[in-house]
Amino acid sequence: MKIQEVVDILAARILVENHGLDEEVPTGGAADLMSDVLAFGAEGMVLMTGLTNPQVIRTAEVAGIRVIVIVRDKTPPRETLKLALESGVTIINTGYTMYEACGRLFKAGLPGLGQVKMRGNSW
Repeated sequence: MKIQEVVDILAARILVENHGLDEEVPTGGAADLMSDVLAFGAEGMVLMTGLTNPQVIRTAEVAGIRVIVIVRDKTPPRETLKLALESGVTIINTGYTMYEACGRLFKAGLPGLGQVKMRGNSW
């Protein structure tokens, strides 16, 4: 799916544009725990999150994530936007909840990361 399609489907605003809107994102995922993003994320995916702090950008850098969608119409602080610009991460925000944003993108054809197999004992 192209970044422009993500923007259109989510009725979103681009806050920081570091990639052409015709660029493809292969998968999508969502998390507010950045440790989950590091453990289960995939390079190039679009990340939906409600977090707006600079740690989101640092995590995206490590995980190879190029596009972050901030949900619930939150606006990141200036520090986060500046870091995104410097780091080459595109930031988009939408008024949809994380659940709704994920559902809309999945329904439109953006695949998720599939089923996660937990290590160790299952409860």
